Amino acid sequence: MEPEAPYVSAPTQISGRTRLYAVLGDPVEQVRAPSLLNPLFARLGIDAVLIPVHVEPDGFAEVFRGLTRMKNLDGILVTIPHKAAALRLADEVSPAAAAAGAVNALRREPDGRWRGENFDGVGFVRGLTEAGHRPEGKRIVLMGAGGAGSAIAAALLAAGSAQLTLCDPDTARLGALVARLDEHWPGRARGEAAPAFELADIVVNATPLGMRADDPQPLPLRALAPLCVVADVIMKPRDTALLKAATALGHPILHGAHMLDHQIDLYRGFFRLDDPTGP
Repeated sequence: MEPEAPYVSAPTQISGRTRLYAVLGDPVEQVRAPSLLNPLFARLGIDAVLIPVHVEPDGFAEVFRGLTRMKNLDGILVTIPHKAAALRLADEVSPAAAAAGAVNALRREPDGRWRGENFDGVGFVRGLTEAGHRPEGKRIVLMGAGGAGSAIAAALLAAGSAQLTLCDPDTARLGALVARLDEHWPGRARGEAAPAFELADIVVNATPLGMRADDPQPLPLRALAPLCVVADVIMKPRDTALLKAATALGHPILHGAHMLDHQIDLYRGFFRLDDPTGP
């Protein structure tokens, strides 16, 4: 079992010149970005620090606008449940973020505008592929049409999945996502209240279910085919109840940490951390 990366604060000496980054979520106790990006700042010799900001949905827009007014803030990461709201507040977004309907990273441009991007999907697909589970030609069931689920859905279709079935209790949100996906990949995504789990090659939990010990299982494992891959996007706990139960039944699994681990290099490029002139 891989140990979780320890929390490392960087730089060790914060001064008036230190640049700021923030990760916004509700909750934020589970976020791993500070333990990954702060050591990266230190290794690159960048005078910057990433801090967690706990903000509930009704205060998100106010906090977001306040943060973007800070002249020494260069970047924002966004986690549950704010990714769709962040897209609406960005000044501009990438085509991938627009297709997903959500952003999970924003950077300040030289002209002061904030550009949004979404790396959840490509990070997830890279982790899935590196683990030996290529999505090309596969039948996939994805639970959850929120920010992470939307990005993963777009990335799976872009990676060549044959059929993607999405399930979410918010039928309006589900319908909007399927419509966006259909504009880019006609006929390959559909929304269903009762997916055919027994036909799936890969199932993905992109819901918050599993973050708490008393959460119900997000999908019926007993309905899956024996070799169906079970993936979870939840990062803490690492071994969710879903993944523990799937392992006990003999299914190949994919931990949520892979989705973030494969985004670090993407963040490095997006935030221009290798540019000596700075953001």
